[in-house]
Amino acid sequence: MNNDARLTAKLFSACPPDSAQKSRLEDVLSKKYGEGVELVWQEDPAAAGGFRIEIGSEIIDWTAEGRLEQLKEKLVGLKSDGSVIPLIRDTVKSWVPEVCAREVGSVLTVADGIAYVSGLENATYGEILLFEGGIRGMVQELRPGRIGCILFGRVEEVSEGTAVYRTGKTAGIGVSDAMIGRVVDALGAPIDDAGDIRADEYRMIESPAPGIIDRQPVNTPMQTGILSIDSMFPIGRGQRELIIGDRQTGKTAIAIDTILNQKGKDMICIYVAIGQKASSVAQIAELLRRHDAMSYSIIVCAGAGESASMQYIAPYAGAAIGEYFMNKGKDVLIVYDDLSKHAIAYRALSLLLGRSPGREAYPGDVFYLHSRLLERAARLSDERGGGSMTALPIVETQAGDVSAYIPTNIISITDGQIFLESSLFFSGHRPAVNVGLSVSRVGGAAQTKAMKKAVGTLRLDLAQYREMEVFTQFSSDLDEETKSQLAYGQSLMYILRQGRSAPLSQAQQIVTLVTAMAHIYQQVPVAQVCQLRDFLLGEFAVSRQTLMLQLEQGAALTDELRGQINDFAKTALEKFKRTGGR
Repeated sequence: MNNDARLTAKLFSACPPDSAQKSRLEDVLSKKYGEGVELVWQEDPAAAGGFRIEIGSEIIDWTAEGRLEQLKEKLVGLKSDGSVIPLIRDTVKSWVPEVCAREVGSVLTVADGIAYVSGLENATYGEILLFEGGIRGMVQELRPGRIGCILFGRVEEVSEGTAVYRTGKTAGIGVSDAMIGRVVDALGAPIDDAGDIRADEYRMIESPAPGIIDRQPVNTPMQTGILSIDSMFPIGRGQRELIIGDRQTGKTAIAIDTILNQKGKDMICIYVAIGQKASSVAQIAELLRRHDAMSYSIIVCAGAGESASMQYIAPYAGAAIGEYFMNKGKDVLIVYDDLSKHAIAYRALSLLLGRSPGREAYPGDVFYLHSRLLERAARLSDERGGGSMTALPIVETQAGDVSAYIPTNIISITDGQIFLESSLFFSGHRPAVNVGLSVSRVGGAAQTKAMKKAVGTLRLDLAQYREMEVFTQFSSDLDEETKSQLAYGQSLMYILRQGRSAPLSQAQQIVTLVTAMAHIYQQVPVAQVCQLRDFLLGEFAVSRQTLMLQLEQGAALTDELRGQINDFAKTALEKFKRTGGR
């Protein structure tokens, strides 16, 4: 090493150091930085009672204000289940200030929630930076001489020349069991006016997905309570099932009904609202409270009024919360509503950061944006605790175009999709599930044996009916067999109609399917099919409680049991005809 090469450090203090003090400081700095350091003193009355050293982009702050800041950070990190006063007293008594260097930079430019910073040569991608005034940002662009940073919070408080400090921390969120029942923002801060949330653990919002060895097959049902989905497109715990369709076709309704159906099933539910209206999120929270579903649910909200930065990190924050519970051996259901708006937020940030636009102006890594998020959904092996995280991402299409850029990306990442068709929705068939385009790649592995047997040829019968329905539009002269098939198909379509917030239990679904396959519903006009279905389920609940309990507990659907269901259904049908369903 060239001994003539010396760094220059500026010492700010109220009075100059003597030769001995200066020599000691130079020795300490030389050991720290591995080369000779020359100390230059500058008077600073504000540094009374201490000193501040600036060397390169780092600052060693030994002023009274700097030491108080250290104490403040120490107190902020305290955790206590009881009174915090004795803990504070002990912490203050035992606290010893540390001489530590902080790397400091300054803001070059700031606009549209993006700040460019100079002087932080060692900053890493995804690291949290602390701006003077308490605003936080996250490094998203590394360039020679400057870094690009997205800002969280009151961006108007950041201006050119503002000091920026490295924290050395990757972006993360405080998590704990206390989050259950709460509404939080993308940084984990409560926004429901119900008090602070004490964090038990700090988790990075971005973490690697579990490896193959850490996973086990998806073979345990995660029932939605929606007959058309549980029967034909079953979802398993640990699966990723996309809900896709045009605007206002019931996508969110399916996700919320699925959350309602998890009551009493030891499932933690997380609803992540990305770019949604605050009023819509408030309505969802109220609906969950009304059905006592907030007792096992968490809402993460980055609404339409939030910055693109907050909308960008919201789903990753939700996944970090889900992983906290999954790693404790619990089952988690997480809904991302919706990833179309998430991609748009990321596109806005990328364009502001000067990244090259690609197809539909999205950056080239937009596929990785969602793949690294959705791959975190898994069912862990027994050695890892056996917990699971099931993901229901939602994507909005334009005019039913599932071949657009973002929809095709996410379809290729997920384990199937539930496609909601506008024409079905507006004709009154709700949920408007398109049988032809919907699929679950886990399939019957996520169904009980009784449900698999009850479904029979339902999907094939519906597909034949839809095809025949189109064909018969051009013909008025139909034979009796064709008319019978059409009536049967119509009755199947009607039994799949289901109101909002009215999930069906497994036993109710099996009874409905068994009676439908026995052509029970063809005995009444199509307009009365839904009424008859509700009447039958009511009769079974009152008069066949043991049978319903057996089905709910997973009893095999034997021919004898099927016969009992159909015999009672025929008796109930006669009663329905006599009483008109009253």
